[in-house]
Amino acid sequence: MGLLDDKVVLVNGGSQGVGAAVARAAVRAGAVVAVSGRRAEPGEALVAELTAAGGRALYVRADLSEAEEAKAAVTEVVRVFGRIDCLVNSAGLTSRGTLLDTTPELFDAHIAVNLRGPFFAMQAAVADMLAREAPGTIVNIITSSAHGGQPFLAPYVAAKAGLAGLTRNAAHAHRWDRIRINGLNIGWTATEGEDATQRAFHGAGDDWREQAAARLPMGRLGRPDEIADVVVLLLSDRSGVVTGSVIDWDQNVLGGLD
Repeated sequence: MGLLDDKVVLVNGGSQGVGAAVARAAVRAGAVVAVSGRRAEPGEALVAELTAAGGRALYVRADLSEAEEAKAAVTEVVRVFGRIDCLVNSAGLTSRGTLLDTTPELFDAHIAVNLRGPFFAMQAAVADMLAREAPGTIVNIITSSAHGGQPFLAPYVAAKAGLAGLTRNAAHAHRWDRIRINGLNIGWTATEGEDATQRAFHGAGDDWREQAAARLPMGRLGRPDEIADVVVLLLSDRSGVVTGSVIDWDQNVLGGLD
């Protein structure tokens, strides 16, 4: 049996990067998977890939910066599949800004995508679980930068640190409902989005991954498929009773000094 047999999983921000890797891993683990995102082309392409591999999958168009659309994505999954058992909030905005140069508009954009969207998606998912008196699991993809981060990530850190706090708060609130909510503070990961960010904001060339790898303890960046395996475990019953945990998934050790 797969770890997620007969589970209905929604992956927000699931059309590329870590979210897409989670969707693929969840299908391999036996789940029915819905992926949401703003752009239809990559979302529908991923669903076609998952379906061709023998899985059941659905693309839901949603701009997760809009609270109503974040909730509507959950509503659509419940309409099509009858319920939602697992939610993964993987959408993320990583545009740069410091304390001094961040505009109110940039700050609000980070809050909308990295905190408000997950909040209202969780609200809708938990409401469905409570209405059915059923257990469920939620995993929020956060960031190791939520501990403090780089100066050029000020609005990103503010929003993601809020998501870490929300993860613990919601887990505490719904532990007696058997709804387990956990988070992953992921480190530097090789994704399509990170490639675009490095080129747009840091003038990176084609060899930026190799240069980055040379500066990292393990000699490489993290991979989305590795993160996806941990997410599937946390969504599944094999992670036991754990809830309210925000796990550092990184090769740098918080508090370690050379």
